[in-house]
Amino acid sequence: MRIAMIGTGYVGLVSGACLSDFGHTVTCVDKAEEKIAALKRGVMPIFEPGLADLVESNVRAGRLTFTTDLAAGVEDADAVFIAVGTPSRRGDGHADLSYVFAAAKEIAEHITKPCVIVTKSTVPVGTGDEVERIVREVGATAWVVSNPEFLREGAAIEDFKRPDRIVVGTEDEEAVAVMREVYRPLSLNQAPLMFTGRRTAEIIKYAANAFLATKITFINEIADLCEAVGGDVKDVSRGIGLDNRIGSKFLHAGPGYGGSCFPKDTLALLKTAQDNDVPLRVVESVVQVNEARKRAMGRKVIKALGGDARGKVVGILGLTFKPNTDDMRDAPSLALIQALQDAGAIVKAYDPEGLEQARPLLSNVEFGTEPYQVAEGADALVIVTEWDAFRALDLKRIASVLKTPILVDLRNIYPPEQVERAGLSYWSIGRR
Repeated sequence: MRIAMIGTGYVGLVSGACLSDFGHTVTCVDKAEEKIAALKRGVMPIFEPGLADLVESNVRAGRLTFTTDLAAGVEDADAVFIAVGTPSRRGDGHADLSYVFAAAKEIAEHITKPCVIVTKSTVPVGTGDEVERIVREVGATAWVVSNPEFLREGAAIEDFKRPDRIVVGTEDEEAVAVMREVYRPLSLNQAPLMFTGRRTAEIIKYAANAFLATKITFINEIADLCEAVGGDVKDVSRGIGLDNRIGSKFLHAGPGYGGSCFPKDTLALLKTAQDNDVPLRVVESVVQVNEARKRAMGRKVIKALGGDARGKVVGILGLTFKPNTDDMRDAPSLALIQALQDAGAIVKAYDPEGLEQARPLLSNVEFGTEPYQVAEGADALVIVTEWDAFRALDLKRIASVLKTPILVDLRNIYPPEQVERAGLSYWSIGRR
């Protein structure tokens, strides 16, 4: 099939590369000339394991191309995917759909035959209706479909090629036939292809992210209870996660969720609910608790320092919101570092992939080149992101270079007894 992907951000680039790897001919379109020029040279705008090799192989095979010319990109396309950004709108928290609507209008003006226009961007319920109105107003013939993405940063290629499910929102038989053909290569993996109404598909995406955010926030509050009464949150997580009705995923206590999806999508879901006079009290609480937790982690570090951080040096390991990505959007490290600086601490930090993205967001932070450099002379070392590189630190070496042997592990990646044997005072989440 001939497929156009409008937008080369995280979703668009990963989706375009994977679809071309299925054997489709894919043209990725973006207005950012520098980004397209870099992609043509093989330079990726994001860090995602395996993405650069996947793009290179499909470009070499002639199945994947990049352009700034939307008209050329959508010419003769069987399906055109909209994968542009939908950031939170400044002032009210609603999803900013201006890029989606602008893309829809331009697509409709340039398609040369009836095709399927697929909304891949995360959009509030009813967006597909407006896209369809725009297309009809232009006078184009196209079927508008919702096809939300469920990609985890750091594992996006695996998620696309071996998905738990593929949700397609349409009730048009012609669109169903096209979408079946788009995802036909996944039939060998027996990936469930779920067809539903367009509005239902839009709700599924937001509901899924809100539920996962709720699981994270729930176990974080249980971790606080464990600390207060002497329990172990890791055992609690395992104990409840073994229940098939609950499941073990997203039950890892930590400094709160961040990233490009959960903060933005929970807020957008709340705004949609408010507009329709439907209170979502659980989701409201999740958003409030998560925001408070990030700065609470700063207070936890200050407590480990004896209650006074003024003039003390704190080393931070991990800045991105999760490992295997360079994404700094709403990363817990941002609020944590701000809380420490507000308390007078001096901050040093290191991240394997996120330093370039972090520099514009953090002021008065000394950036290191490896973990032991950040630990050198610090009054405490804090693990914020669970990169593999931090899972096998030489703890005795860490203890020897720290000014004060304090390790604050906000991801619970070490057994307490192992850390203590290395001569470190160990602070973790939800454990004694």
